[in-house]
Amino acid sequence: MIEPHAPAPPGTTPPWGGRARLPVRPDTGRFLVLAGVFVCAACGLVYELELVALASYLIGDSVTQASVVLSVMVFAMGIGSLAAKRLRPRAAAGFGAIEAVLALVGGCSALALYAVFAWTGDWGGPWAHAPRVLLVAFSLVIGLLIGAEVPLLMELIQRIRRQDAGGAVADLFAADYVGALVGGLAFPFLLLPLLGQLTSALITGGVNAVVGAALVLGVFRADLGPRARRVLLAVNLAVLGVLGAAAVLVDDFERAARHAVYGQDVRVAVRTGTQEVVITGGTGGRPLDLFLDGRLRVSGRDEGRYHQALVHPAMSGGHARVLILGGGDGLAAREVLRHPGVRRVDIVESDPEVVRLAREDPPLSRLNGYVHGDARVRVRDSDAFHLLRSVPPGSYDVIVSDLPDPGVTDSAKLYSQEFYGLARRALAPHGRLAVHSGSLTPDPRVLWTVEATLRAAGLRTTPYSLAVRDPAAGPARAPDDWGFVLAGRDGPPPLRAGTGALTRDGLAAGVRAAEASRIGGLPPSTLVHPRY
Repeated sequence: MIEPHAPAPPGTTPPWGGRARLPVRPDTGRFLVLAGVFVCAACGLVYELELVALASYLIGDSVTQASVVLSVMVFAMGIGSLAAKRLRPRAAAGFGAIEAVLALVGGCSALALYAVFAWTGDWGGPWAHAPRVLLVAFSLVIGLLIGAEVPLLMELIQRIRRQDAGGAVADLFAADYVGALVGGLAFPFLLLPLLGQLTSALITGGVNAVVGAALVLGVFRADLGPRARRVLLAVNLAVLGVLGAAAVLVDDFERAARHAVYGQDVRVAVRTGTQEVVITGGTGGRPLDLFLDGRLRVSGRDEGRYHQALVHPAMSGGHARVLILGGGDGLAAREVLRHPGVRRVDIVESDPEVVRLAREDPPLSRLNGYVHGDARVRVRDSDAFHLLRSVPPGSYDVIVSDLPDPGVTDSAKLYSQEFYGLARRALAPHGRLAVHSGSLTPDPRVLWTVEATLRAAGLRTTPYSLAVRDPAAGPARAPDDWGFVLAGRDGPPPLRAGTGALTRDGLAAGVRAAEASRIGGLPPSTLVHPRY
């Protein structure tokens, strides 16, 4: 029988009230455990944010992805805490093993999720849901492992110096929460901009493995027998080897995955402060495609028809002063400048890198007609919502909203009643607002929610659509059609034919197609109640 203060045999934990045999003073050992808690908590939150960010980028709808990751992970943490009670007699060995597995799984999670999306995203059938299934699986496993840390760390910290349960919990959770704060701030402001999503996850896994192994093998090594120490060291070295090899090869992997998603003709791939910008084609007779965060924004096959349908109906009437919301690629401005009498075109683009590419990338600048060299065109690096709040009433004859689809969560506020109220205020008395409103196929609800929201803001509307002539295939495929709404302050603005593909018959057919899909009685979308 082990006496209360006698050293425990290797591989076991002293009974309640016993102390661990430490190579350092108890106060130092306690500090090291709390420091380990701090680092492990920071790593755990980075894994969590990595999953949310990458899933939002690959799958879309950041609110849904964040909800899935957080809810599954918190649930799994509770299950992991319960399961870890069985490991308390071997707390040091159990904690070391859990940290090694967590480092490997968390560090490789972003890589695996991106790989599954890239190489199964266009297979259809059951494989179409593979990224979502893997997201839930990683959230579950990582949550289980993070949850299992707490009971084992509580056991270890109590063995160093006995204290009341409330004080031990307070110390442990204080270190845990501060570590989570540091990890949560480090991810968006340090790791993501400097290292990117894949490398930051791999490095976080390496830090996790080093700290977990150092705490167990350095402070609690007396609790492990010689064989257990060798096994734990070998496992952690293997984990670090895997993560290190992946970090060395991550650029090659990312290029291969990018080609799997976008095809072999990727010319430009840039990670800006807000999004990933990819340009394919544009040389050798191949059409230019522009992708923002994996979503097709410009298709060289049909972009001319899209921008004609968006811009030309709004230019019927006075159009000396034009505001383009988004459209940093210059393609909407190209269509605006086809009309005589335009004196000023203001482009509001929140990502300066898109504007730089529109100016400096030869195929893209050629496609937009070199509009950024026109003295009438001015670019304002600002959020569209903030800009509309600052402009004087009646500043513009025409406003063109060339923004991402309203179904993308980040742009939902730019399709809200409040936003359209600001746009109405910025319009001259007879001004017009043209809005890209998603697709009628497969769900016309988006277009009719936009239309209802415009009417709620006091604008009169004329919806219409245009079929896509050559939809792009693949994970970022183009829609089958585009939906638009032309809105005016004084009444439903008339639709008049423009140039190129936008004929009088084509516009009439677009109005009929939109009306055939009408869904009545939809409530408007607002900032506090987005409905897309």
